[in-house]
Amino acid sequence: MPKTATTTMTVRLSGALSDFVAVSVGEHGAYENVSEYMRDLIRRDKERTEKQAFDRLKAELTRAYAAPESSYKTLKAADVIARNRT
Repeated sequence: MPKTATTTMTVRLSGALSDFVAVSVGEHGAYENVSEYMRDLIRRDKERTEKQAFDRLKAELTRAYAAPESSYKTLKAADVIARNRT
């Protein structure tokens, strides 16, 4: 398995955000420490982003399969790639 890099980040929070994190971490919180909490938030956001991408692809394929055969046209791969970059 390839070795992955570890990145150390500093996050500054104040007010309500800091209070919320403090309640979520520690003896009575859902997380043992702030790092664990941040990793979970990032994983959840990654999953959400991947699900949104999958849902967009699924919707596009559903529309494509429902379209009449006469609406299909030949496209070059470069055209599809360019369209998907926007």
